[in-house]
Amino acid sequence: MSRLVPFTREVFLGLFEQYNAAVWPAQPVAYALGLLVLLSALKPYKGSGRLIAAVLAAAWIWNGVAYHMLHFATLVWAAWAFGFLFVVQGLMFLGSGVLRGRLAFRFQGGVTGWIGIGMALFAMAAYPLIGALTGQGLPRIPPFGLAPCPTAIFTLGMLLLAAPRVPMHLLVIPLLWSIVGGAVAWQIDIPQDLALPAAAALAVVLGLRKYYLSRA
Repeated sequence: MSRLVPFTREVFLGLFEQYNAAVWPAQPVAYALGLLVLLSALKPYKGSGRLIAAVLAAAWIWNGVAYHMLHFATLVWAAWAFGFLFVVQGLMFLGSGVLRGRLAFRFQGGVTGWIGIGMALFAMAAYPLIGALTGQGLPRIPPFGLAPCPTAIFTLGMLLLAAPRVPMHLLVIPLLWSIVGGAVAWQIDIPQDLALPAAAALAVVLGLRKYYLSRA
């Protein structure tokens, strides 16, 4: 990973300080949309699946372009490839969930449902809290919905709420990113990002379980 991580923790957090300043006031908008998505899954209504998919699509495309290509690429060349994958993920949400209306999300209880809610809440609340408690400072914490790792964790949680089964093809890119993001987090000590590989592995296991149970 040394060639992919040619920067220190301080440089990485400094980039987020610049990024947070550049995109303000997108942060409160991202939180408002995140809450809307959660409420729409807890109490589904006509068109809620399309709305959730649209918000997730926007988050992934934003991360691909605004973060990876326009900011992270100043630190590492591979950010262009990461950005491309994030845009592809966003387009898949647009295609499957918005245009075709094939995605539905609702909280159904059970282990998978509660873990899905837990992942989403972790991304929104615990993630920045861990950053603050480990000395990153509020202006330098990767923002919910606008930074890749909290966005991926939130997305994994929402995919576990997909009904009647988890769309496994939408787990592929978050899983790939979890490997990269987890490795970077380990190398430069961003502790909250270490939750991403665990969340991805858990999402795959629970997603497969839900998939096969729905076909039984």
